[in-house]
Amino acid sequence: MRKIICITTYPPRECGIATFAQDLVQSILSKFGTSYSIKVCAVESDTEKHTYTSKQEVEYILNISDVSAFTTLTQQLNENPEVEIVLVQHEFGLYAEQEEAFLQMLKRLHKPVILIFHTVLSQPDLAMYRSVCRMIAACSYLVVMTQNSRRILLQEYHADENKIMVIPHGTHLVSFRDKNKLKDFYHLSGRRVLSTFGLLSPGKSIETTLNALPAIIETNPSVIFLILGKTHPGVLKVDGEKYRNLLVTKIKELHLEEYVLFINQYLELSVLLDYLQLTDVYLFTSSDPNQAVSGTFVYAISCGCPIIATPIPHALELLSDDSGIIFDFKDSAQLAVAVHHLLADEDLRTKMKLIGLQKTAATAWENVAIAYTLLFQKTGKVKEELIYSLPPIDTYHIRRMSQQWGVIQFSKGNRPDASTGYTLDDTSRALMAMSQVVATGQGKVKERYIRTYLNFIRYCQQQDGSFLNYVDKDGIFTSQNQEVGLDDSTGRAICALGYFISCAGCFPAPWKEEAEAVFKRTFQLFHRIESPRSIAFMLKGLYYYSREYPSQQTDACIWLLANKLAQCYHRTAEKNWRWFETYLTYDNAILPEAMLLAYLAIGKEEYKDIAHESFEFLIKKVFVKNQIQVISNQGWMNKGKSHSRYGEQPVDVAGMVIALNTFYQFFKEEKYFRMQTDAFSWFLGNNHLHQIVYNPTTGGCYDGLEENNINLNQGAESAVCYLMARLVMSH
Repeated sequence: MRKIICITTYPPRECGIATFAQDLVQSILSKFGTSYSIKVCAVESDTEKHTYTSKQEVEYILNISDVSAFTTLTQQLNENPEVEIVLVQHEFGLYAEQEEAFLQMLKRLHKPVILIFHTVLSQPDLAMYRSVCRMIAACSYLVVMTQNSRRILLQEYHADENKIMVIPHGTHLVSFRDKNKLKDFYHLSGRRVLSTFGLLSPGKSIETTLNALPAIIETNPSVIFLILGKTHPGVLKVDGEKYRNLLVTKIKELHLEEYVLFINQYLELSVLLDYLQLTDVYLFTSSDPNQAVSGTFVYAISCGCPIIATPIPHALELLSDDSGIIFDFKDSAQLAVAVHHLLADEDLRTKMKLIGLQKTAATAWENVAIAYTLLFQKTGKVKEELIYSLPPIDTYHIRRMSQQWGVIQFSKGNRPDASTGYTLDDTSRALMAMSQVVATGQGKVKERYIRTYLNFIRYCQQQDGSFLNYVDKDGIFTSQNQEVGLDDSTGRAICALGYFISCAGCFPAPWKEEAEAVFKRTFQLFHRIESPRSIAFMLKGLYYYSREYPSQQTDACIWLLANKLAQCYHRTAEKNWRWFETYLTYDNAILPEAMLLAYLAIGKEEYKDIAHESFEFLIKKVFVKNQIQVISNQGWMNKGKSHSRYGEQPVDVAGMVIALNTFYQFFKEEKYFRMQTDAFSWFLGNNHLHQIVYNPTTGGCYDGLEENNINLNQGAESAVCYLMARLVMSH
């Protein structure tokens, strides 16, 4: 593994940089723990010493009160052959006690240095200018968190633009909960909640909000203002609780005791995120115009808070396009007007929430980890591919989406949208995935979920053996069943039933008998089905069924359907187009996979040849080096015509992961195994946006990857397809 030393303050020290560093280190190790080893050099002083609970992370100590400590650390890092890169967290004031020693350390380190500027000051005096220029010269790369900071480095410090990387401050992914239930839990029912958080200091300018509150309360008497966070330890050492006491005095003078609540704690992350989710409007009132970035500010946006903020550069950059309200420093009257405006307009608050969530999606710590590791790849000596760590198998989101009748079709964010009803497609996939979880022993699933899925499939079957697909929230078949072709959903139901029957020994015996009865009624359909994907799904179901119940009848059905697919292939395949149709659309990998399974079932060589030829053609269309780019849903890919690159869906990636596993298991070609890993890593960030598509906090999966953004809804299809792909990665 490639070793990186991060020089930074670190918990249990309570400061923003320490928290940032811990989140960064842990997110990189979580995603790339087999590629990188990151150890911490904890920055201390004679007046700020700590005992570190995580001895595995903290390997060095730098006492900045001791000038010789810088020389010692430099020598230790230079002489350690394992250390490849040094990552330095920088904030003005942190190294002020020994600034020259710090600058000399950067210069004398023989390892590449990446320096993270948490603040970049504009209009520097000569001493500041020279100091920053020396840092710039000594480092291989500089990381800033906003475009404004990049502009300052370029224009005022004349930094080389190739050295500067903009990587945003990370935010935590949130599994959104009901706001009213959270208010009930925290004894805030019926209140309109304003909040702010962070280590308390005069720079927070909390008094700006207190002075605005009387005017706010006149029209919003249910308002309560939460001040979340304890006093900054540095402030506490110098001034004690002087600032907090001033605020308490002002609250009494303005008779605001019923409208202000101090949460005087350094909150656990889960509790902090709860408070932010229950917030109606978040107030950022910093009085420091030079504050380059605020972690508290972005955390609030990532929790869906509508924001009112003072015009620090970070706020101006992130709240453009009316995604928040900016007011002047210390202007309580403006703040009161802005709060009135937002509290009176629920639609505007919702709009701001959605825009903010979309803007901060890329700032999730998982995505920030990817950005830093890509920078490490550029900085270090060894050019090896990143190895993405496999997330644990998690069925929580699918279980949450599984309600009365089956699996709810869509969600708003990660919250199931029951009004969208249910589909046979999604419930069939869920039966297959959750049965596999049980059959392979890779997780626990309550039997009632499997029972619900089986009941739904049986409910959707019609007298002729076919199935309807769309069911509303009340269990009534919708008109969509007359408007949309249903052969594909019928094929998926047959595929799921076949798989369930093949592993039904894990479930009560009567369930297997019910599934067999439903399955056998579909045999009468096979003669009339012509859709290639429907045929392919049916073939896969028959393959699973034949493993449990081999028979001449089953073989005859496989022969019939496989020949139909073979005829499709022979009609359209030519030298430069080895495919079953004159276009590539969705879920393409199921076609060659089904042909290979047909060969495995009845041994006809033609099926194997078609499977191999068509699969090789497909992977050449969707793989670019070590990255998959599945066929865009924006017009698909037609033979001989140009096509869109963007618009990728999890169902297509999952299908390719599963097919690659099938082909690797049979052909034992290493390239299939390697491509399977690369394809699955699309979910984890190996895509053109370098952003996660799987959400490890919810266990869900985002609905799509577009040109410039992720579709943040986590519907059933995406979640179940991801789970199916994840399960085969454990084989």
